[in-house]
Amino acid sequence: MAAIGFRAFAGGLAAAALWLGGPPPAAAHDIAGEVPRTAVVSAFPPELSVLAEGLEEAVVRSENGVDFTLGRLAGRDVVLFLSGISVVNAAMTVQLALDRFRIERIVYSGIAGGVDPGLNIGDVVIAERWGQYLELLLARESGDGWAKPPFFEYPFANYGMMFPRSVTVQRGGAAGPETRFWFPVDEALLDAARAATAQIVLNRCTADDTCLGHAPRVVVGGPGVSGSAFVDNAAFREYTFETFGARVLDMESAAVAHVAHANDVPFIAVRSLSDLAGGGPGENEIGVFLGLAAGNAAAVVKALLRALPE
Repeated sequence: MAAIGFRAFAGGLAAAALWLGGPPPAAAHDIAGEVPRTAVVSAFPPELSVLAEGLEEAVVRSENGVDFTLGRLAGRDVVLFLSGISVVNAAMTVQLALDRFRIERIVYSGIAGGVDPGLNIGDVVIAERWGQYLELLLARESGDGWAKPPFFEYPFANYGMMFPRSVTVQRGGAAGPETRFWFPVDEALLDAARAATAQIVLNRCTADDTCLGHAPRVVVGGPGVSGSAFVDNAAFREYTFETFGARVLDMESAAVAHVAHANDVPFIAVRSLSDLAGGGPGENEIGVFLGLAAGNAAAVVKALLRALPE
């Protein structure tokens, strides 16, 4: 059968299946009757469990293997779920949630590695923009330097053969694709976060009474970066701060900011420092301070939810 004939035949079968009452495509899921909700998202269970403890009227719905828990948290209608670790998992799962639920805003809660040398473990950072710093050209060596193809943008300094670059984004209603590095956080959510956390007191001791030598604080503003790498290297940490001005780095937030931007949904990320991304004096601190950091992020998220309008 000729290619054109086969395509027409296949198209006819598909049309007949729909006409005969065959299953509609997944994109046809009707969300018009859904309750408007705030999506509260974390990467892995220890981050989300501290939020789920306060959930009321919980109902679990499974979509494509992902459990979404609907309920009330801090007086607001929410849907809680795990994105999975890494930028691909985060983008895929958040888009699934947007396709299946009536989501008014996205709040990401979790831990991060501290990059800004002025910050400490336990501090909570609410960045004003996020970039995907491991979108890269890996350049070839040329003499004493690196040869870079001319068809990419290179807005930042390189780290050896690694040259960060922007991404191209397709967005509904836009005249065409746009190329950008930074994805902004919603300004109204940032303002609400500033107001909600002005007087908040964060934990400085773990469950087994390992205590920080400082009182953790909330910092609103500045950049954050994300990529599919767990960073535990002092030199690369320094490069990340000097090159991007980043306060924190993680493995999901910029991907979720990307998806939120493409869908025109307000987004904010609340990240608490569980470690210093290789900048500490000894081994990585996440094994000791994961629970403390996750709890501090959750406390800020709950305060933010209470500050939001019904």
